Amino acid sequence: MENIKKNPLSLQLNAEDFLPASNEEKQSLVVMRESVNFWKDGIRRLKKNKIAMVSFVFIIAIAIFAYLLPAVWPYSYSEQMKGSNNLKPFEYSASEQARIDAGEKVFPHILGTDRMGRDFAVRIMMGTRVSLSVGLIASVLVLIIGATYGAVAAFAGGWVDNIMMRITDILYTIPDILLIILLGMALKDPLDKLSTQPGFKWMQTLGPNMISIFIIFALLYWVGMARIVRSQILILKESEYVTAARALGASSGRIIKKHLLTNCIGTLIVTTTLQIPASIFTESYLSFIGLGVAAPLPSLGSLATDAVKGMNTYPHLLIAPALMISVMILVFNLFGDGLRDAFDPKLKN
Repeated sequence: MENIKKNPLSLQLNAEDFLPASNEEKQSLVVMRESVNFWKDGIRRLKKNKIAMVSFVFIIAIAIFAYLLPAVWPYSYSEQMKGSNNLKPFEYSASEQARIDAGEKVFPHILGTDRMGRDFAVRIMMGTRVSLSVGLIASVLVLIIGATYGAVAAFAGGWVDNIMMRITDILYTIPDILLIILLGMALKDPLDKLSTQPGFKWMQTLGPNMISIFIIFALLYWVGMARIVRSQILILKESEYVTAARALGASSGRIIKKHLLTNCIGTLIVTTTLQIPASIFTESYLSFIGLGVAAPLPSLGSLATDAVKGMNTYPHLLIAPALMISVMILVFNLFGDGLRDAFDPKLKN
């Protein structure tokens, strides 16, 4: 039968096709790969995303620009230099030019000065520090409150879950801008009294509006995080390891902390990263309309507001803070997208 020629147009299969594979054929199909855990695998795929890595480099550069560079800058953000009002970039005042003519070295105003004679470059640095700090702190508040609330609601289930999620629906309807204004007015006197006490003088620097912004983030902006965490916990709580933990007598708090939140940590990181640019935009917008930090501490939004008043004469004062806001929001969004592609199990390739 082996010598019988098969018709090339026949659909019959050869008997040799069903023979067991040889050792050589088995070895050719073996792909040796180093065993990696969840974090190593996610970081490996994140490094392959060039856009995300370039965004990460920009984030590091922005952090250095905001937190380290002001310490070595020769000018202070609140220092008013007489006769240096509204200087253009790399322009010197009459007194500074006289010092240069006398052989003295004077550090240039790279971005010029504002109408009060303050170096604009260092004010951009401090404004970036304020906006970035608000974004980071607000995202941490959203993460802690939203993750805890959503995990408890999903794990409890039943009427507890229904009541807790209806509360989030109510919070969605509250206008945040109006609440920030009301809180800022209500907290002004108590915060002014508290800021005079030892250890609370930093409140006087931020002002009641900024404190109210943090309170609003803690009260309202965590509802989106709570919904995301709840959807993840509803799936994870039916897993075998959760049933085993219950059988071993683990408490509900331990199960939520050690098993459920730990297994959705990738989602938490991605969601928190994407919350940072939203918080930065909210803070900049509120500062733009006069509800941000107290003067003389600058914010990118307040710098843009001051620049709008003299935009026809000094347009560069608006371009710098607007460009910095745009770059910060863009790079955090791109990096957050890269984290999502790297750590989302559904997107693994």
